[in-house]
Amino acid sequence: MLLELTIRDFAIIEQLRLPLDPHFNIFTGETGAGKSIIIDAVSALLGEKMSADLVRTGAERAFIEGIFAIGELPPAPARQQTDPDADGPITSDDGDPRKMLAALLAAYGLESDDQTLILTREIHRSGRTTARINGRAMPLAVLQQIGGLLVDIHGQGEHLSLLRPEQHINFLDRYANLLPRRRELSALVAAWHANRRELATLQQDERELERRIDLLRFQVEEINAARLQPGEIAALERERTILNNAERLRELCATVSGTLSSAADMPAVLDLIGVARRALGELARLDPQFAEQVAAIEEISYRLEDIHVTVRDYLENIESDPERLTAIEDRLDLINRLKRKYGPTIEDILRYGANAAAELERYTHRGERLLELQERDTALRAEIGACAAELAAAREEAARSLATAMERELNDLNMRRARFQVDIRRRLNADGAIVTPAQARGSLEPGVYAFDATGIDQVQFLIAPNPGEPFKPLARIASGGETSRLMLALKSILSAADATPTLIFDEIDAGISGRSGQIVGEKLWRLASNHQVICITHLPQIAALADRHFNVSKEIVNDRTVTLVHELDRAQQAIEISQMLGGTLTEKTRQAALELLHAAETKKHAADTL
Repeated sequence: MLLELTIRDFAIIEQLRLPLDPHFNIFTGETGAGKSIIIDAVSALLGEKMSADLVRTGAERAFIEGIFAIGELPPAPARQQTDPDADGPITSDDGDPRKMLAALLAAYGLESDDQTLILTREIHRSGRTTARINGRAMPLAVLQQIGGLLVDIHGQGEHLSLLRPEQHINFLDRYANLLPRRRELSALVAAWHANRRELATLQQDERELERRIDLLRFQVEEINAARLQPGEIAALERERTILNNAERLRELCATVSGTLSSAADMPAVLDLIGVARRALGELARLDPQFAEQVAAIEEISYRLEDIHVTVRDYLENIESDPERLTAIEDRLDLINRLKRKYGPTIEDILRYGANAAAELERYTHRGERLLELQERDTALRAEIGACAAELAAAREEAARSLATAMERELNDLNMRRARFQVDIRRRLNADGAIVTPAQARGSLEPGVYAFDATGIDQVQFLIAPNPGEPFKPLARIASGGETSRLMLALKSILSAADATPTLIFDEIDAGISGRSGQIVGEKLWRLASNHQVICITHLPQIAALADRHFNVSKEIVNDRTVTLVHELDRAQQAIEISQMLGGTLTEKTRQAALELLHAAETKKHAADTL
């Protein structure tokens, strides 16, 4: 949920910091006071494109920051796309926003120890924008993905999941509790895609395939013939260095050996140390304090003797071997040629050879493998068909129930004659999921149907707002108020399953008043029991139910127009509601406002005691 919102130099907002309630937040104020500007700021925070014209006059940049509590998220799903460089958005196969959020945060290394997320957006006068998440600069697309999982804005804006038909199947499946079964289907579809990819590879053009087989055979034979050994390059290069410097190595070894022992023209080091050691031994017998020095010189003597023996043995084995040197050079040249072809290290070359051999094996026995893959393809399409048919039957039943529930909710919301329908369609495809007569139920007939990870159904919500009108897609509804009420109805039905934590309703009360307003307010308040709800309203019946009530006003400060937001206490809330009831504050409107507030408190208290 949105814990705190900070806005600076955005449109006519100079500086604003709003601590929000986790449940029901209400914004009221005169038309044009700037309530919608606050919603625009939140939209900017969620990644919506914003014009540089929204930067306050005289400022260089607008700044919006939101602090969100995200709670303890589930582990990032293993099958999630979590590669930040991969094409397309990161999605969840069951449409669960919390799993998608966990996957996104894991993909971009944005996990939070304190279970909060800080989103910031800067809009510069030059037109450049900057998005940050937990202080790290992020592409705007990432801000849009994450923001869309944290907040849903319902009203006049475009950030409206209800108007995206691809989301309708997720709403329906949550309502019908079909997400676990859909995950099983998604796993089958993933297996089918993998099987199809291998099948397509084997079904390539025959001449192209033969060329590929010839190339693989040559590569495998070339790598195998080289008989490469991990680590051999270092050993070969060391041996080459020794052979190239054999004469110099002999000279150096002779110098070391002659200096340590048997020097003709000067005392040998070992002989001199022997003299010193004997003298120290005698000295230690006369004065024990030299015992430590005797031990030290003995250690030096032993070490020098070891060096002498090692160098002498090494000298005896040094040979000039031009033929061996040529063989080493040829071997290193062969390895370098293989590295240029197959990889930068011997391990990479061997790995390439193993992969090529495995691919060659598949092609060599491609007839058998092709038959196996074709049989697997048919079996998987049959399994997918069985699972999809089960989902289709459940969806049809849930669609009727959801339509009835939606019409009942819409009736409460002053859309008494509106009709709602869940349209489910399927498309035949000869290469699709196989549905047998035994599996076909409801409107689903036996056949072979196109499918995706959600099944064979294409789901879209339709509405006929007025009697005599045909059903139309929700996106073609002209009234923003109707759209908001539709979402409120749907959210009320799905509230237990909906995981989007913060819902914003912009003037959901458009075109309603009186008792309908009271019902809308109660629905919003009930929705706030398991969501954070932020609502802009003109209706006192809704405002009276607020857990936190803000008044938005436009004033002149230092000859500049600014939007100001004040949190209202109980007395101020009564005055605000009184003015919403009658325009001016009178004893009658004040008493009516107090009655509304008392009724709201009574309802809340009754709910708390249940």
